[in-house]
Amino acid sequence: GASEVASGVASASPRNDIPRNDIARNDRCPLFCYHNTLGQRLIFDFVLDGEGTMLKEEMNIDAQALTEKIVHFIKDKLKSYRRDGAIIGISGGLDSACIAALLSRALEREKILGLIMPERDSADTTRDDAQLVANRFDIPTKLIDITSVLKSFRIYEFFPGGLLTSKKLSSRVIRAGYRLLPRGNNPFHGGLLGAKKGWMRNAEAYYRIKHRIRMVHLYYYSEQLNYLVVGTSNKSEDMVGFFVKYGDGSADIMPVADLYKTQVRELSRWLGVPKTIIQKAPSPDLLPGLTDELAMKISYEKLDLVLLGIEKDMEESEIAREAGVNVKTVRYVRELLSLSEHMRNVPEVCRMD
Repeated sequence: GASEVASGVASASPRNDIPRNDIARNDRCPLFCYHNTLGQRLIFDFVLDGEGTMLKEEMNIDAQALTEKIVHFIKDKLKSYRRDGAIIGISGGLDSACIAALLSRALEREKILGLIMPERDSADTTRDDAQLVANRFDIPTKLIDITSVLKSFRIYEFFPGGLLTSKKLSSRVIRAGYRLLPRGNNPFHGGLLGAKKGWMRNAEAYYRIKHRIRMVHLYYYSEQLNYLVVGTSNKSEDMVGFFVKYGDGSADIMPVADLYKTQVRELSRWLGVPKTIIQKAPSPDLLPGLTDELAMKISYEKLDLVLLGIEKDMEESEIAREAGVNVKTVRYVRELLSLSEHMRNVPEVCRMD
């Protein structure tokens, strides 16, 4: 028969062949012990169809209180850094939209500048989405197409036969490639500690330079204006290394870097970020067709629950149940945390004492 367990539904069948001391859980098939009215001990082997509720509840936020805290943080850092305003890269994605909304609450319009920095491979909607965000929160912008700078590095020549010259074709190829590549053999995972394969090194050089060029522009204008560079990273990206070191991972302050992606989405709803931005698939906008979740091989909804469970030092089996994944996925996320540790640290110094 079927029995309801927490928020999931289980298909169960009794098993009486398991000794009392051998009760254990595996990836997705925990054992359920039940004593009936006759005192008989029945053990059910079942597979959860759903997720737990504890971690999900801990993901809930008080959007108003968070907004007030972040706005105060921005104002305080602007003062302590002795800056006259703030500059942000507006990509048309969720995180930069959330930061744009927060900046508009913290500072006067004339003290904010948003840079929109598309390039050849950017999605066709990038400019319009970025401008939509800027218009919604009344933020002055400057459009800088970085294609010519990237061409000077000849990065568009990395792939033979004009593979990436057609966005439609390259999008299909890239999406198919990422789907076929196992977790440990795609440019994201494989490059966290240094890639050994030539094609992967080229791929990393190809997309990472884009965020680094954008960061150069941000700091160039920030220094001309005496503005604070405001980063847009969230906690999910930071913990697993889904950012470019000295690229989008660099800034003077990171207002939402202690919020998971799903929390940033919820805060963005409260702040009035346009629905089209909230609902679009998160993407680094570095390669045609590539999304965050395709690169990481896991959705943010599940990733965030796994990360929170790891942060709370929960058992792997319990994290798996709460997040609706198997233990192998929990271990994969742990591996990402370990491989990306160096990315969250300042350069190591050889101490002389």
